[in-house]
Amino acid sequence: MSKATARAVFDPKGSFQTTSIERRELQPDDVLIEIKFAGICHSDIHTARGEWGQIQYPLVPGHEIAGVVAQVGSAVTKYAVGDRVGVGCMVDSCGECDSCKHGEEQYCSKGNTGTYASIDRYGQYTQGGYSTHIVVTENFVVRIPDNIPLDKAAPLLCAGITTYSPLRHWEVTPGQKVAVVGMGGLGHMAVKLAHAMGAHVTVLSQSLKKKEDGLRLGADDYYATSDPETFRTLKNSFDFIINTVSAKISVDAYLSLLAVDGTMVNVGAPPDPLSVNVFSLIGQRKSFAGSMIGGIRETQEMLDFCAEHDVTPEIEVIAASQIDEAWDRVLASDVRYRFVIDISTMEND
Repeated sequence: MSKATARAVFDPKGSFQTTSIERRELQPDDVLIEIKFAGICHSDIHTARGEWGQIQYPLVPGHEIAGVVAQVGSAVTKYAVGDRVGVGCMVDSCGECDSCKHGEEQYCSKGNTGTYASIDRYGQYTQGGYSTHIVVTENFVVRIPDNIPLDKAAPLLCAGITTYSPLRHWEVTPGQKVAVVGMGGLGHMAVKLAHAMGAHVTVLSQSLKKKEDGLRLGADDYYATSDPETFRTLKNSFDFIINTVSAKISVDAYLSLLAVDGTMVNVGAPPDPLSVNVFSLIGQRKSFAGSMIGGIRETQEMLDFCAEHDVTPEIEVIAASQIDEAWDRVLASDVRYRFVIDISTMEND
């Protein structure tokens, strides 16, 4: 076992404390990563506060990890010491089911192993990226292109792939009309990626307070959903809608904005059920779907796409001592648009 310094929560309502955690000794196919930056995802908060089910404490969250290879196992062939690498929401899967064989480990039939709050194949409870080091099997490590700064790379490992995957799966092409619901950590990445794919992008947000940002980041239009006129004006307009918000919305109202054969995909995960009137779907052959992150192959594809098209998230870098404050600000929607922890500050206080 090796030791890593980390920030952990010890109960659902507790604040972060500095602690020491154990990382397993390198197996032949393992990579030891010195973490440089870790993004803060809303999922971290939901999980740590027990909102998505009971978990084990202490918990070290973090599944947007960017760093440098510090050591490799004897059988590792893909990476060498010094390589710039990342780890996203998964650190393992069965590798044998149809989903895994098709490079979609996120849908592993036996359940993938989460970067934190999971039990790995060695029987250990996984701890995430709010720490100085992590050990991951090489098949769940991705390479960060040289022209993407490590601090900006971190949020791509969740916010980036979560929005890239559905845009690719539903084959968004140049000229198509795409609407992005929500202009937060996920939403702003959806805007940038859809724009880079050549789509005509419209942001649908509660208000117009982020309109200037939305247009600057690649949106062609920006509408306030609090204005009923928006739904009349945009009726039957879009080929594809990606809903990034984790709040309850009127699904039927948004489905009315789709054109014939249009699809609305949820990537946000509200805690309460969403209802839909079937007549909102059958009248014009519309689809209502969901999507969850992407596989390792697609995550690497996303990073390479972002490098080629100069797509990176808007971030605010913070010290480890500011995590509690950052979480409060995430809940208050007071971030533009992703907090990233500078792990070099982890042992400074």
